[in-house]
Amino acid sequence: MNDDYGFDTLSIHGKNEENNPANALNPPIFMTSTYVFDDVQDAEDIMNFRKEGYLYTRGNNPTLRLFEKRMAGLEDGRDAVAFASGMSAITSVLFSFLSPGDTLLTHTVLYGSSYTATHKLLTKYKINCKSVDFTDLEAVEAAIDANTKVLYFETPANPSLDIIDIRKVSEIAKTHNAKVVVDNTFATPYFQKPLSLGSDVVVHSATKYICGHGDALGGVAVSKDVGYIRDLKFEYMCEFGGVMSPFNAWLMLRGLKTLGLRMRQHEANAIAIAKFLKGHPKIESVIYPGLETAKGHLLAKEQMKGFGAMMSFEVKGGLEAAKEFVNNVKLAKLAVSLGDCETLIELPAAMTHAGYPKEKLREFGLTESMIRLSVGIEDAKDIIGDLSRALDTLN
Repeated sequence: MNDDYGFDTLSIHGKNEENNPANALNPPIFMTSTYVFDDVQDAEDIMNFRKEGYLYTRGNNPTLRLFEKRMAGLEDGRDAVAFASGMSAITSVLFSFLSPGDTLLTHTVLYGSSYTATHKLLTKYKINCKSVDFTDLEAVEAAIDANTKVLYFETPANPSLDIIDIRKVSEIAKTHNAKVVVDNTFATPYFQKPLSLGSDVVVHSATKYICGHGDALGGVAVSKDVGYIRDLKFEYMCEFGGVMSPFNAWLMLRGLKTLGLRMRQHEANAIAIAKFLKGHPKIESVIYPGLETAKGHLLAKEQMKGFGAMMSFEVKGGLEAAKEFVNNVKLAKLAVSLGDCETLIELPAAMTHAGYPKEKLREFGLTESMIRLSVGIEDAKDIIGDLSRALDTLN
């Protein structure tokens, strides 16, 4: 397969992939828990990595390998590991780099479960976790200490849409021999490639845009370091047991075929909706990196190919007005998660980010009345009409 092929072609065909069994157009789902060896020597060679092969699906599976290779190619990595969920990918990667006494540095704004995992779970294992505003590079430099081993952040961040300079943060980290882990869930490899900007590992909640249809859980970690990926797979994914099911891997492969197509429509809709909200008299504020007035607009324009389809906004009237608004939308669905074909809406402080201490919401750039919108691929005029009707109900 030609490496010069574009994203859409590679997302469908991959790089240098063999024909599917029986020359099937779509790959089979290898629904097997174990594998048969030719003899004892064959088993020993596979178990000791002297030859490629499969032992047990908790460690490896042909359907998962196809998905992993496809993701590695799209992220400009060399290999990847598929996990049962995005959180399994995130926690496994962090555990792989950190030991008791080490320091983990995170951006102040993280997805709720990521915040809980880093600031509450990891600390139980004597890992120090510190938060700092990664949009302030001087603050990042000042926060790193001799024990800092990992810098972890999302960009765009969930749900503040903070845009973080991946290249510069990676340069700072490397001067301190620290690793950089970037959650690329919001942007996807279609809009942003952190490994090419200097990060060490990219993680995704593949449940979101990668799958794209709201019907499968999954996570993935990608790196240019093949040795690290092998260790991550067999020492952490396998032993922690967070393996993606073969059926879900097959659904992820299906989702990848239309990833670029969907992201273009998601973004086109998001731009139209952000402009509509920005000009509406009942809207207090809109955060979307595609707006020229957005804090991170110029940086996003520099390190991303597009601005994605996630936005946050506030209606005038505070929390009660926000609740009334989300209760009155009809086309948009009140739900956690994101990246589906359907437009999804939620109140992060009460839902996806409920684990954040309430007294720290404003410190982290969030409010109880903030509304997060995952713009779907419906007709933009219909999404705008739905939001408009819900705004009309507000006093």
